[in-house]
Order: sequence, then C-alpha cells, then structure tokens
Amino acid sequence: MKKIDCIIRPHKLEEVKTALSALGITGMTVSEVRGCGNSPVADAWLSEETLIRLPIRLRLEMVVADAMVEPVIEAILQHARTGQPDDGKIFILPCRDAIRIRTEERGEAAV
Repeated sequence: MKKIDCIIRPHKLEEVKTALSALGITGMTVSEVRGCGNSPVADAWLSEETLIRLPIRLRLEMVVADAMVEPVIEAILQHARTGQPDDGKIFILPCRDAIRIRTEERGEAAV
C-alpha cells in the first residue's frame, strides 16, 4: 500500500475526484491548506524582499493498493494540471498498515 498526498488548485477538485472515482477510488481526505513550493513569488517593498503569496490549495490524501499507484498518479496529473506555475505536487509514501477501527480489518481490506 502507498499513501498518495497531493496538493492541487481548489477549482480542480471536482475534476480530480471524478477521475479518481472512475478508477474506483472513493476514500480520501481533503483539507484546505496555504503555502508555496520551491519557487515562491516575492515582491520588493521598501527595499526588502518579502514573501507575500501563500495561495489557498487543497491537500488530497488517500491510501491505495500498490497496483493502483500509477493509475491514480496519471489521473491526478491529467485532471489537476493547468499548465501554469503552482499547479501543485504529488507525494508517494510507503504505508505499512491500515486498520479499520469499527471492524479491526487490516491492510488493503481496511482501505
């Protein structure tokens, strides 16, 4: 299993969710976040460079079976991209285990 953690533009959420749903991915967590990547936009104000932009983005988190990692990544890339700077990032992390609290199922059965 892998945890996929991605940052996308808010207006792309419905398009990404629809694409993920078509793959059978329905479990995810969505949070509103602010931040910037490794190329922040800075403005000079009174001879000082000050970071002024921390745009609102959405963070999608989901745990998927190893076989679903590449299809999920492709769906996110295809549907979250605008071609403009600050489209976001995708992070893939190993997930050792998952446990459904209600039934105590473990592993992929819990996801």
